[in-house]
Amino acid sequence: MLTSTFILLQGVGPATERHWWREGLLDWCSFITRPRVTGLSPERKTLYDRTLALAQADLDRGNLQSLAAQIRKSEHWRFYDTCRSGILYLDIETNGFSLHDPSGTVTVVGLHRGNRTLTLVQDETLTVDRLQIELDQCTLLVTFFGTGFDVPYLQAKFPRLRFSMPHFDLCLAAHRLGLHGGLKQLERAMGIEREPALTGLEGGDAVRLWSQWRRGDRVARDILLAYNTADTENLVPLADLVYKEMKARFGPESVKPSSITWPSS
Repeated sequence: MLTSTFILLQGVGPATERHWWREGLLDWCSFITRPRVTGLSPERKTLYDRTLALAQADLDRGNLQSLAAQIRKSEHWRFYDTCRSGILYLDIETNGFSLHDPSGTVTVVGLHRGNRTLTLVQDETLTVDRLQIELDQCTLLVTFFGTGFDVPYLQAKFPRLRFSMPHFDLCLAAHRLGLHGGLKQLERAMGIEREPALTGLEGGDAVRLWSQWRRGDRVARDILLAYNTADTENLVPLADLVYKEMKARFGPESVKPSSITWPSS
């Protein structure tokens, strides 16, 4: 999908991009190799060819930060297939909900990449350096409303953290698809299951469990960490489903009817 993206070109929006897909210009290579494109002057075509060649060079070198800077964040879902092997799924727990509460802290950070889930816990394994190591190894960050909460909360509490990678926010993408509700609601709608012991738990329960744990309740600790792990690992199947539909509705497949059936929200 990334190499089918033309909205990185100056003056090109979604309508032009879709028109080119209908004309058979399905990726950067097909655009560059076509001698003329209707509606473009030779000078503009040459400029676009050069820009796409540079984009391809960035991709070949793995310079995804440069590409991400040229594509608005709402379109970073387009990196998903290209970055699949290096995706980092992230979910955090806190002791409150406000970014502006000076007493607020990050209590747990769940990180999933490949077949491995890492849980970083306040006062145990959670440090800015440890977290940065994990972030630096990822090619695409995937969250659920991470642009509105997880990332700004982490940056507020750990100002040295760097988030330079592209970021696929499943919550915002789901809204574009007309799918509303929180993570657990979307999981249920899409048939993504949790362990019975975790069913019904929400963010407020994570705050409560943390407080109980700090007062010595070891069972609360186990439940909290299991809850965060479920939040983090369930992003994987959810991302697959959301990306598939985003590509069908807003990618080259959108120029032909979609065969995907979605549950009503």
